[in-house]
This record gives sequence, structure tokens and C-alpha cells, in this order.
Amino acid sequence: MSAGVLGMLVSCRNPQADAYIAEQIRGISDELNAARQQDAQMQADIDSLRIVVARQDSLLTRLAGMAGVR
Repeated sequence: MSAGVLGMLVSCRNPQADAYIAEQIRGISDELNAARQQDAQMQADIDSLRIVVARQDSLLTRLAGMAGVR
């Protein structure tokens, strides 16, 4: 019988504690999503900067060729 009582005590959880844990998990999920979005934005910015650098490199190469500089 003591096992049954122990089982009942373990199954009686504090609803406030459960709500707090659920809120914390939602908060963590929101932060992870924000970090993923920030990572995606930073990757897009890096890709854009790579394109700009490649264009400038091509322009400098052409200008150097026109000037006869190698």
C-alpha cells in the first residue's frame, strides 16, 4: 500500500510549477527562433557583402588593366 501512496504523491504535481516550466520552455523556444532568424539575416548580409566585394574586385581588375598595372 505504501507504493500506492507514494505513486499518488509523485503524480500530484503543482500546477503553478508546471505553468512556470511551460512558460520557460516557450521563452527558450522564442529565443531559439530569434537566434535562427538573426543567423539567417547575418548569412544573407554576408552573401550580399561577398557579391559587393566580387564586383569591386572585378572593377579594380578592369581599372588596373586599363591603366596597364598588373
